[in-house]
Amino acid sequence: MNEIKQDTIRYPSSRIVDVAKALSGDVRVRILEALGEKPMSVSQLAEALGVAQPTISINVQILESVELVSSTTGANREKICSVTGRSILLELPVKLGEGLHRTEELHMPIGMYAHCMTQPTCGIVTRDGSYVGSVDDPRAFYLPERVDSSLLWFSGAGYFEYYFANPMPPGVTIDELWFSAELCSEAPHFQMDWPSDISLFINDQLVGVFTSPGDLGDRKGKLTPDKWSGTEYGELTEWRITASGSLVNGSASSEVTIASLDLQYNKPIRVRLEVAEDAANCRGLNLFGANFGDHRQDLLLSFIRYSD
Repeated sequence: MNEIKQDTIRYPSSRIVDVAKALSGDVRVRILEALGEKPMSVSQLAEALGVAQPTISINVQILESVELVSSTTGANREKICSVTGRSILLELPVKLGEGLHRTEELHMPIGMYAHCMTQPTCGIVTRDGSYVGSVDDPRAFYLPERVDSSLLWFSGAGYFEYYFANPMPPGVTIDELWFSAELCSEAPHFQMDWPSDISLFINDQLVGVFTSPGDLGDRKGKLTPDKWSGTEYGELTEWRITASGSLVNGSASSEVTIASLDLQYNKPIRVRLEVAEDAANCRGLNLFGANFGDHRQDLLLSFIRYSD
């Protein structure tokens, strides 16, 4: 075996995939070559490699994320890049699941629901605030353009159901499951005092109910396009399913446990956001995608492991 050098970067088995992805791009390998003898600024790298500066910046960030490159701020606040080592050492996994991250995340665009039930007022808009189909027409929710939606809504009772893949291989234990989404109630135009009981079901089990305080439109959403008016933003809401029960935004919500969900590697995980007809506050739902509202995220399902 070759001698391990002092400037070797060591990575645990859980980082193998990240490091491999960072090294898989030709531009990133060329950046490492260019930085082999001395630090360089982003503009110097762009000139040396004949690549646009924004492309260099993006690829430097990827190398920074796995600590192959570090950066400082130089004169004129320009970013100066350096390599952090001359070789790497990767620990290979020796047992099932050891090469996985402690947290695996799946991001789902809000328009990629498998089933839905909606009623007016209802609608779909894209990231620039344009309607998909006609407003208040439930048929719009079955148009193929729905996959590009950044805001979905319905009043009264209804639901959106999504199918998530289980990223864990057979035999790997999931200790917790987290789901988060930005959402609020639905009223004509907007209504700040308009509570709605929004339930999360996973594999048909009621994880918990979040009571949205209203249809939020008293200010502009941080990501909402200027041409849009009405509902502007939602609340980023998180449901957690643990070994001992479930929580909504940190408060106990049900006795549903991770074991009771019966998660299987070869079956989809069915996630449903619903306002029930018999809910005490049956006042609809607005669901925000990554380009609307206050938070740059779609639906997020996180798989948490605490031990191998």
